[in-house]
Amino acid sequence: MDSKRSFLKKEKLIQYLKSLDSILVAYSGGVDSTLLLSLAHEALGSNVMAVTADSIIYPTGELTQAREFAKQRGISHILLPFDAIHIKEIVENSPDRCYFCKKALFKKLLEISKEKDLKYVAHAANIDDMKDFRPGQRAAEEMGILAPLVHADMNKEEIRYISKDMGLPTWDKPSMACLASRIPYGDAVREDFLKMIDKAEEFLSKQGFRQYRVRLHRDVARIEVEQSEIKRIIEDKMRASILNELRKIGFHHIAVDLEGFVSGKMNRVLDLEG
Repeated sequence: MDSKRSFLKKEKLIQYLKSLDSILVAYSGGVDSTLLLSLAHEALGSNVMAVTADSIIYPTGELTQAREFAKQRGISHILLPFDAIHIKEIVENSPDRCYFCKKALFKKLLEISKEKDLKYVAHAANIDDMKDFRPGQRAAEEMGILAPLVHADMNKEEIRYISKDMGLPTWDKPSMACLASRIPYGDAVREDFLKMIDKAEEFLSKQGFRQYRVRLHRDVARIEVEQSEIKRIIEDKMRASILNELRKIGFHHIAVDLEGFVSGKMNRVLDLEG
């Protein structure tokens, strides 16, 4: 990590944000959006507003953390009800699901920014996101949503480094994605499935696992944890506890992925088809 280069990027980002006059930040409460929101607030003060989507497709704990951070920092914050589960293209769960989801969400954010007289809407994509299959980025570009972290050429490692230096509580927060990403493309995104996944992942969190996914394959829960945690998750006491809880939630079969956690693993099928 080149600390000097990272801080030069931070200054570049602050100067860019100052040039925007006013901004609405799509704020999930994750590592990237927390840094973006914090620097936007530093640069523009009261001319910044955070909006967090309140939807069943997002993990329950994320909403609480986003609300608490904005309140602590005195940042204007709106919780936006977002009924994603009733958008046909999201339920159908094609590989372009994220495109339709982001397009619907960004439309609402643009409406709020106009109502609140904020000149721009920004989201927290970083340059590492450009390397993966991210149809939501296409929606952002089409709708004129800014990506300040990309403008500053920041990657995830630099974002975490700067966040730690700033004392942000999210600096080492595990990566997170919407719950629909746990369901294979082509399988319907249903409300009951999302609730099952959310409850199962909340349980893993309470057991002390840091990075995890519960992928849903019909009636099978495929659990991903970090490779260093695989031994712990299959120990007799932990294994029995997880089996008992996930069966109560509604999973008939529970499996541990021996490869461990890999972000975007569901996109491998797209590579195979290509």
